[in-house]
Amino acid sequence: MTKSSPIRFHVITLFQEACAAYLNTSILGRAQKEKHIRVSYHNPRNFVTNRWGKVDERPYGGGPGMVMTALPVVQAVRKALARRPMAKTVIIWFTPGGKAFTNAEADKLATYDDLVLVAGRYEGIDERAVKMLRTIAPVKKYSTGPYVLTGGELPAMTIIDVLTRRLPGVLGTDASVEERRVAAHEMYTRPETIAWKGKQYRVPKVLRTGHHAHIDAWRVKKR
Repeated sequence: MTKSSPIRFHVITLFQEACAAYLNTSILGRAQKEKHIRVSYHNPRNFVTNRWGKVDERPYGGGPGMVMTALPVVQAVRKALARRPMAKTVIIWFTPGGKAFTNAEADKLATYDDLVLVAGRYEGIDERAVKMLRTIAPVKKYSTGPYVLTGGELPAMTIIDVLTRRLPGVLGTDASVEERRVAAHEMYTRPETIAWKGKQYRVPKVLRTGHHAHIDAWRVKKR
């Protein structure tokens, strides 16, 4: 896969600092500096019209917690895409009931120019925002796992991480992308033997043989 221009990630979040610390570090930080990707942040709080700067209200139908209001989120997305009217764009909405995010889904998302990742908070975002956002660009609903998180920032960073490491040049060589080669869930490095509390912990013998067919078979078995 090759792309002539960087993928642009637009993160809609109340807490930019929660994302920037991770995305500006190590491989992802270098990917930004080398212009493989671009990451921008847009805060729904900048688009509220009330005097208190509130972005949430009590849920209709009762229940605990607060719900983020729809319009500030929609306005933040519009702002993010204001200069990209002709780009191939997708809006990503996180929900526990969404489609499971997988490597196959990552390959599909990597074909887009602009990805808007909507990171909700509290009890979620007013669902009417989805209907309004679909007038701007296609919306895909994803879940990154069978659990509930405090906010959508972690799933947003997960998608950015998974997509970025697949781009040519980000990891240095395509062979570094584990899902494109035979890789095991168990990894070993030097020293060959570690002494710990009276026991010897050794690297599996097959990994020390240099026999690549046997090593690949072992890796497949361990996957």
